[in-house]
Amino acid sequence: MCGIVGYIGKKNAVPILIDGLKKLEYRGYDSSGIAIYSNNHIIIEKSKGRLTNLEEKIENKNFNSHLGIGHTRWATHGEPSDLNAHPHTNTEETIAVIHNGIIENYLELKNFLESECNIKLKSETDTEVIAHLIDYYFEGNLLDAVYKAVHRMEGAYAIGVICKNEPDKLIAVRKDSPLIIGIGENENFIASDIPAILKHTKNILLVENNEFVEITKDTIQIYDNLKRTVDRKPFEVTWDIESAEKEGYEHFTLKEIHEQPRAVLNTLNHNLKNGKINFENLKITKEELQAFDKIYIIGCGTAYNAGLIGKYALKKFAGINAICDIASEFRYNDPLIDEKTLVICISQSGETLDTLQSLRLAKEKGAKILSIVNIVGSSLTRESDYIFYTLGGPEIGVASTKIFTCQLLGFYLISLHFAKLLNKMNDDEISTYINELTTIPNKIESILNNQDQIKKISSMQFNNESIFYMGRNIDMEIAYESSLKLKEISYINSFAIGAGELKHGTIALVKENTFVISFATQENLFDKMVSNIKEIKARGAHVLTVVKESSKNIENLCDEILKIPNTFDIFTPLLSIIPMQLLAYYISVMRGNDVDKPRNLAKSVTVE
Repeated sequence: MCGIVGYIGKKNAVPILIDGLKKLEYRGYDSSGIAIYSNNHIIIEKSKGRLTNLEEKIENKNFNSHLGIGHTRWATHGEPSDLNAHPHTNTEETIAVIHNGIIENYLELKNFLESECNIKLKSETDTEVIAHLIDYYFEGNLLDAVYKAVHRMEGAYAIGVICKNEPDKLIAVRKDSPLIIGIGENENFIASDIPAILKHTKNILLVENNEFVEITKDTIQIYDNLKRTVDRKPFEVTWDIESAEKEGYEHFTLKEIHEQPRAVLNTLNHNLKNGKINFENLKITKEELQAFDKIYIIGCGTAYNAGLIGKYALKKFAGINAICDIASEFRYNDPLIDEKTLVICISQSGETLDTLQSLRLAKEKGAKILSIVNIVGSSLTRESDYIFYTLGGPEIGVASTKIFTCQLLGFYLISLHFAKLLNKMNDDEISTYINELTTIPNKIESILNNQDQIKKISSMQFNNESIFYMGRNIDMEIAYESSLKLKEISYINSFAIGAGELKHGTIALVKENTFVISFATQENLFDKMVSNIKEIKARGAHVLTVVKESSKNIENLCDEILKIPNTFDIFTPLLSIIPMQLLAYYISVMRGNDVDKPRNLAKSVTVE
């Protein structure tokens, strides 16, 4: 969840580190810091709060260094503070460490350092023990010391290390937390994510689990867990830094909401050829699909909500009953997995640790893995059997918007493909649905071009401290995602429920002027939703309902109506989520929140 960046080369490291950390702010953090080698010393500067605090702290200090590491911290061990911020050092400050992840045997290592080595730790963090442990093993070779230290550590980590005694080297290690290497000319980089270094290089090396990297300004050598050299070819990033900039929008979140027509179109164009599904990385055969007797869908947060909707698509199109589970619970539910199981994993970053750990459990039991993921080359893609890339481009805002719609589109295309493989639908039926999907980008655009009503509703409700969402069938799942989006960025206590459950307890919360957002886009359940709306209106609720343009006989029942373009019922989530994302955005802005970096949250959750 933290962000790390490192540099070794001929340029001044400080501005490169600060710029890299800025590009990683979206991952979520509560403190930041840098460590540089300068004038035969390791210099540490760090600060609680936003990165601007660190910038102000070093503004008038004319540092000049060609080696350094930087970090944005999301607190796990110890409160956010200057002391707990990274980087951390050994007692003599000859070794500095940055770390993304959690050291699970931290207390054991801390006790060893304090009792056996007479070392007094300064901070409350698990990371500080790494610096002291490396120092304990250091005998003139930093790589050897890191090897010995890491072999005593348990948990997840991406680590960057610099040492006063070897100022021409930067050491990095990866286990379960994302880490990449950037290749430059007379300079090299480490980072948690591509945007941190994309300004300087598009040539990227991916570091795999349990690998160590020794980096100089001119060389990069990867080693495996047994210190055997590893050869790996770099790949070239195909998008540019402008894709990760705001381009005139006030926030990344708003930019990414408006990018959805293009993101959906990109995903469609990449997976359709002459109007037919043509997957590049999902080469599953009819025989393989028929061999599966169980399908699980797993994800966290927004990805999980996409899975809930994907479950409906698999059932409607391919006749497949899938089980959707929260990735953080999946491993502890004793899932019935064997070689006849397909597990569909969903993740924007491809580094979500709960999802990765569930994937690994499933693979141990013989299951096949199909991943729906946005980041090419991420851990999830490298450990999966089949891959669907959402191709939505970089998503910087912590609250996912455009990748959610691309994940939904992925499920629709996968489900239609499975329907063809299993002979559940003929070509004409599939073409009808494909043709409708190709109209979705323009329909999303039409919603984005008409925001006045959404802004007005936002101005009326932004001071509300409780908002209630409800729907039935697939509308219930979009209610969950809409509620999550509002919670994430506005901090309003919102919740969602299946409308049929109202009378089983939740209606007790409805009183005069309770703001309720309902979804009534499913034709076969429209009359049922009308009855549910009447139930809450009778108790004084203020009701906004999302319906299709063709819906009738509901205007006089509700206080406000939001209409989305007509489409097949199964595809309505692609459209009904758009006004809800906008509503959450404008409410958050009106409440004065930091929309792109909501409190306590991180973009890529790499701890359990």
